[in-house]
Amino acid sequence: MTLVAEPAELLRRLRSDAVTHVERVPASAGESTPWPDWVPAPLREAFAARGVTAPWRHQAEAASLAYSGKHVVVATGTASGKSMAYQLPALATLLADPRATALYLAPTKALAADQLRAVAALDVDGVRPACYDGDTPREEREWVRQHSRFVLTNPDMLHHGILPGHAAWSTFLRRLAFVVIDECHTYRGVFGSHVSHVLRRLRRAAARYGRAPVFVLASATSGDPASSAERLTGLPVTAVTDDASPRSGVTFALWEPPLLSSSSSGEDAAPVRRSALRESADLLTEAVVNGIRTLAFVRSRRGAEVVATTARRSLDEAVPGLGSRVAAYRAGYLREERRSLENALLSGELLGLASTNALELGVDLVGLDAVVICGYPGTRASLWQQAGRAGRSGREALAVLVARDDPLDTYLIHHPEALFGRPVEATVLDPGNPYVLAPQLCSAAYEAPLTRADLALFGPSAPDVVANLVASGTLRQRPSGWYWTHKQRPEVDLRGTGGNPICVVESATGRLLGTVDPGSSHFMVHPGAVYLHQGVSYVVDDLDLDDAVALVHQEEPDWSTHARDVTSLSVVSVRSYVDAGPVGLFFGDVDVTSQVVSYQRRKLGTGEVIDTRPLDLPTRELRTTAVWFTLSPASLDRAGIEDVPGSLHAAEHAAIGLLPLVATCDRWDIGGLSTASHADTEAPTVFVYDGHPGGAGFAERAYGIAASWLSATRDAIAGCACETGCPSCVQSPKCGNGNNPLDKAGAVNVLNVVLASLPPPSPPTPPTPPTPPTPPTPPTPPTPPTPPTPPTPPTPSAPPAPPSADQGRMHAV
Repeated sequence: MTLVAEPAELLRRLRSDAVTHVERVPASAGESTPWPDWVPAPLREAFAARGVTAPWRHQAEAASLAYSGKHVVVATGTASGKSMAYQLPALATLLADPRATALYLAPTKALAADQLRAVAALDVDGVRPACYDGDTPREEREWVRQHSRFVLTNPDMLHHGILPGHAAWSTFLRRLAFVVIDECHTYRGVFGSHVSHVLRRLRRAAARYGRAPVFVLASATSGDPASSAERLTGLPVTAVTDDASPRSGVTFALWEPPLLSSSSSGEDAAPVRRSALRESADLLTEAVVNGIRTLAFVRSRRGAEVVATTARRSLDEAVPGLGSRVAAYRAGYLREERRSLENALLSGELLGLASTNALELGVDLVGLDAVVICGYPGTRASLWQQAGRAGRSGREALAVLVARDDPLDTYLIHHPEALFGRPVEATVLDPGNPYVLAPQLCSAAYEAPLTRADLALFGPSAPDVVANLVASGTLRQRPSGWYWTHKQRPEVDLRGTGGNPICVVESATGRLLGTVDPGSSHFMVHPGAVYLHQGVSYVVDDLDLDDAVALVHQEEPDWSTHARDVTSLSVVSVRSYVDAGPVGLFFGDVDVTSQVVSYQRRKLGTGEVIDTRPLDLPTRELRTTAVWFTLSPASLDRAGIEDVPGSLHAAEHAAIGLLPLVATCDRWDIGGLSTASHADTEAPTVFVYDGHPGGAGFAERAYGIAASWLSATRDAIAGCACETGCPSCVQSPKCGNGNNPLDKAGAVNVLNVVLASLPPPSPPTPPTPPTPPTPPTPPTPPTPPTPPTPPTPPTPSAPPAPPSADQGRMHAV
């Protein structure tokens, strides 16, 4: 094997007709600065021993702000050395005060373990860094509480383990000087809203012990990082965004898989592109054959397994034994498997790894030369995080974004200006969500009675939520405050997964293979489902939701499984609306009921449907927020739209697919429903809703910039080369109706009607590097009076078509 020195050379060796755009990101020189005067000599020497002779300018600026007592967020590019920005002030303080402590929070265990290695390698006297998370053996936890002065953990453990037992942590909290929040841009949606209150509970607990620690946050480059950090912490935060680090050049290619021949998909079938998973596996294979250390990011756990397995087989055919140097990495693996894979990648034993976004964040993967990104990861922030995993050794790097057969991916690879030269998104979270705030206030009351002074800490909605909790008997009011009324502590699901994880167990041996979050269990481990683990296929025998276990047996079927669901939706209330003549645009609260009712078995390779089998799984109910638009039947008639259900359904699919372009969400975080006549609106309607209790801010964001969102949706459909609709424009991989009916041309006309009536989008603000401009804030108007009733459609000659629904990650409430 020979190492390809230049990434452009590898691209030339590959199939060039698949590349739609190549972006060259040039290398840049760094700007260092002398060590700040307050950095003690032992700490300078420790960094010098690790090869760091001086900090970059942004590192010194952020560190000095934190050391002076100001809360700060450093939002610079991947591999820009953000770690030093918090290590310097925290370790300098720990050296100066032998009693001081620091707390580090990471969104993933892998990142915390990586940072533990980095801090331990500095070997600063008396710091005794240690991880405290779900993987920490119980016999070690007492030692960490009593002796570690630099504790690395995650929000889940802070919520479940540290804050409820704050008395056992009193010594640590009484001396707490710094709280570090790494990769803070990942705290978005429902998870971010929960974490914002966990941090407020931490501030409250520290204050009880007389401490007000300094918060230091690190983020990938993001839109308006100061505002996002302030919403997360509830504190005034200064942002440092001018990246002064050097960086390697990156060749970034956009890759569109080719269309399959008509003979393989049927003469009359819609055109189908080669699978992005297969394309990514081929790219990973080609890179490894050429000795290029490569990381392939895949959006799903199953996809990561498929890419790794396919690459291993191809490599073994090319060079027997080479397949052993490729593996999969994802959440749900046991601790020992994850640590072994991380070490093998760092040591170079593995040349290729197919991973979910579990390795996206911060883990220092020195030596990687290339990154393959299988499908747009949902945000530009994640895209650049993943691309930045390569090139850390100083060599030129290659990043390839492989488009899935999906409206958003297709739009992006043919509109590179939407990816390059634009600021990344602002982080969306809603601490005022009552479905988040209520359980967090209960948790706070369990830790210590709530006082009136505490309510201000949790935001303006807190008094009303507390009043509701008192009325329900959950809290009891006394002159000294509000008390938790139950013996057991509150059950709170930070990540919106719907409860405890489902254990996947091999029936014959009782061996635990991994876990699946309950929100995905109905789709991933229903009876009869195919489950993949490290390239081995299993078929699910039974799903016991009460005991949270799925029993499986090993099998290599020549088919895959795809769950089907049915959904209904009712409008609860309207928070805001726009009356645009024949079109109405609304934002409000809805109730969504969903049930997985069957699954299809499809042949591997061709995707041909073998059969559809029924399932008997419980329904799930969800109160959430939605954005929806209505159209008068007369406006549809004037536009010449004959297939109203198919046109609305196709527009709904594409709108869901394009929403991640304007909001920091994933397609699977949102759902939708369309109908030619909805009972609540009495008009043709398209709904798009958040798949989380109480909403996650995505639908509200879409409502605020509806014209921009729907304009991109129309352009994506109209610009697709297919004739009647395909997965690149209006077909959806999660359609509960089997992508039927769909009318591509009608969808374009529906969106033309909507856009002709709505106010046009505001012109985009040109970016001003290196500081991203502040994006528009979604409006939060007061609750309006009862909106005008949309026009009642004429009585149809036949019963209206049933609603067409597409399910998001729906979590039972």
